[in-house]
Amino acid sequence: MDLRKLKKLIELVEESSIAELEITEGEEKVRISKSGSGMQNYAFMPPAMTTMMPPVQQQVPAPVSEADKTSDIVAAQKNVVPDGHVVKSPMVGTFYRSASPGASPFVEVGQSVKAGDTLCIIEAMKLLNEIEADKNGVIKAILLENGQPVEYGEPLFIIE
Repeated sequence: MDLRKLKKLIELVEESSIAELEITEGEEKVRISKSGSGMQNYAFMPPAMTTMMPPVQQQVPAPVSEADKTSDIVAAQKNVVPDGHVVKSPMVGTFYRSASPGASPFVEVGQSVKAGDTLCIIEAMKLLNEIEADKNGVIKAILLENGQPVEYGEPLFIIE
């Protein structure tokens, strides 16, 4: 089942008043359930295998000191995305700049790219997905480190 479809189903359950949703697609089965405070269980059941994820623990934020506020402001300034065309992640997974650990990266800052050139790989569920440039330009910024987890819609590159 497509990761985008799973994410959409989870969002629909979170936003609705239903407590549980179970969908069967061919031999695959997904069950999403929640309790009063939020999502509790996700289950993806491929043929002949059933797995349940442990309940999600609600985290209570700790009191914030002045030093923490200052470091949060500095961190927020670091995460400011430069101007230009943003290439976003089409999926959740792990970001890789090169085809293998010892290989050179697909692109570097300052390098010219054409639409269709491979920029990186995102590994999702043991599948390596090449992410391609969607326009011609020059790589202005690479926003993630190699091996870093990436979320759907998260900015990856800036093309100028």
